[in-house]
Amino acid sequence: MFEVQQRQVPDILAPETLPLDFYTFSPEEYWAEPLDSYWINFSNWVLLQGRTQNPKVERLGQWADRTLSGSDYGLPNNASYLRIGFATESEYGNPLQFEPEARFRLDVPTARRKLRLVIESESEELIPLAERQRDRQLTQPERSDTETTGALRLLSQVGDAINLSNDVGVRLRLPPDVFWRATARKQWQLDKNWLLRAQQRFYYFHNDGWGERTLLTAGRDVSKGWYFVSSSELEWIHDEREFVAAQIFSVDKRLNNRSTLTPRLGVLGESQPSWRTTTYFADLTYRYRLHSDWVFGEVIPALEFPRDESFKDQASLVLRIELFFSGSLKRPYLD
Repeated sequence: MFEVQQRQVPDILAPETLPLDFYTFSPEEYWAEPLDSYWINFSNWVLLQGRTQNPKVERLGQWADRTLSGSDYGLPNNASYLRIGFATESEYGNPLQFEPEARFRLDVPTARRKLRLVIESESEELIPLAERQRDRQLTQPERSDTETTGALRLLSQVGDAINLSNDVGVRLRLPPDVFWRATARKQWQLDKNWLLRAQQRFYYFHNDGWGERTLLTAGRDVSKGWYFVSSSELEWIHDEREFVAAQIFSVDKRLNNRSTLTPRLGVLGESQPSWRTTTYFADLTYRYRLHSDWVFGEVIPALEFPRDESFKDQASLVLRIELFFSGSLKRPYLD
């Protein structure tokens, strides 16, 4: 069976079957002999990892699915993934230094009909709001270490449109930290243009106490392929007895079938000692699909004005190469 699939892949991915704008080189170069160089050898090794690691990630998720559900079959489209890459950040007076990055999720969707096992490399509830909003601007050493978490997730529905999930799990460390969280989501089509999404989350960690997050997102098409999004978030920090808030405006455009452009403007604030602004920021994310659907490059210039620095400008530039390994990637050029 494996040999048959190997013979079919070249037919599916033959150059003449793909749209012309899929390539960045001319048709007469389709079958040109590659030049021998260190870069060619390295890039070939990277591409080989996609062909070998994607099936491994898929098989791992399906094995866990079958084992926990007691079924002989598992759904192929689970949300398991492994993201690894290298990123470098340059600030005023600081040279470029590449840092490795890694994130993962093991998602088992059919352990029971509406019960999932979710193991993740990080927990959003333990990451400060300001860090979550600026995640792509940061490299791995600047991110909070929340430890890996494992949880059983029960999915349900309230009424016709409110999706509800309850997680009971533990942070995988010594001593373990038990937690619970509940998330409700709903969306409304306000009119023919505006789409509104709401998310409410409550959570409790044994060592960190409880908290809540409210997120409202409104979006619509504007013109010439640009999509506008306004995101408002409010979070209660139990340990500090204060609220933190974020207001983000962004527009997004797919420039072609390989690249997207996303400029953002954001304001962060807190309620103690009184309501005040803590940071203004602006960034621009240019994301380019280097190969297939799993090798990406990013260029992110950013400008930040933090209160701790008397709102003095702090400029940075992030360059990132990211590999996304998953067994359930949807490749639009094969549709």
